Amino acid sequence: MRHGRTGWCLALVGLALSGCEMLSTDGPTQPVDIEEVGEGTPVGTVERQVAFPAEEYAKLDKHGSAVVKGRLRYTSSTDGALVGKNETVSIAPATRYSAEAAEAALAGKRIEPADPRAREYTHYAKTNANGYFEATGIPAGVFYVAGSVRLPDGSRSPLILKQIEIGAGQTREIDLSR
Repeated sequence: MRHGRTGWCLALVGLALSGCEMLSTDGPTQPVDIEEVGEGTPVGTVERQVAFPAEEYAKLDKHGSAVVKGRLRYTSSTDGALVGKNETVSIAPATRYSAEAAEAALAGKRIEPADPRAREYTHYAKTNANGYFEATGIPAGVFYVAGSVRLPDGSRSPLILKQIEIGAGQTREIDLSR
């Protein structure tokens, strides 16, 4: 049961990222914890006020020639330094739709899941046994790169989130750690 729930949580992390934007684009953001669990809208979840901006997403490329690579790590006060072994890293475009989700997450609130259409613009990479990942075919733009690490007790680390900007044909290396 725990593995099914973990997979569901990872899928929701990708959905949350499909709708997360920080207002500043001048470098990596601070890690943000986003919690979305269960089916439907859990009690205490903030409803989205911003409608999915289909026109804004329609202007974005879904594929490109850039590469995002790096390493997923988490340092726990009880378990020390851990690498994200066989984890999923999400790479989602930063849009105005996502500012609402980021604001809620920064305030420690849950927000209802992002519109499924946002997933079409999100890229995913799997980490290896040492926590390294590489995603190819990324379009130019501003993105959130995010993931979490399975802790020894089976729970998950907080979401580790960094904002990057990448140009066509570029390779961007990121230290996805917290």
